[in-house]
Amino acid sequence: MAKEVKQTTPTEQAAETAVKPVIKKTKVKRIVPTGQVHIQATFNNTIVSFTDLKGNVLSSSSAGACGFRGSKKGTAYAAQVASEKAAQIAKQTYNLSKVDVFVKGIGLGRDSAIRGLQNYNLYVEAIHDVTGIPHGGVRPPKTRRV
Repeated sequence: MAKEVKQTTPTEQAAETAVKPVIKKTKVKRIVPTGQVHIQATFNNTIVSFTDLKGNVLSSSSAGACGFRGSKKGTAYAAQVASEKAAQIAKQTYNLSKVDVFVKGIGLGRDSAIRGLQNYNLYVEAIHDVTGIPHGGVRPPKTRRV
């Protein structure tokens, strides 16, 4: 009782071992016409984040992420480049057109980051300053004992 061995050609073998094609779902492009821009400007760096009205981050950039190092990160030019980079991503992927700006901090990049937004034709509806203000002061020193 000899077993019959079925002869297959190489193309048939490839067809048997072929992997089924993976069906990719197309991602729905989300359109966010109005949003918020949060700018944190310190002396050492400037961070720019684009969010929707709920606060979900759409795009972000910083002076350090744009290639500036050391003391150059705190300059006004670095803040402008960072805001332009984040604005470009937000405008291309989400069709962002109107923004409210929230500025926090006392760095050099406060004004130039807002000017960088206007280079990408983003309509700035309002500018809010949300810099923290101390309202209790620092803890006083211990009383002196003699």
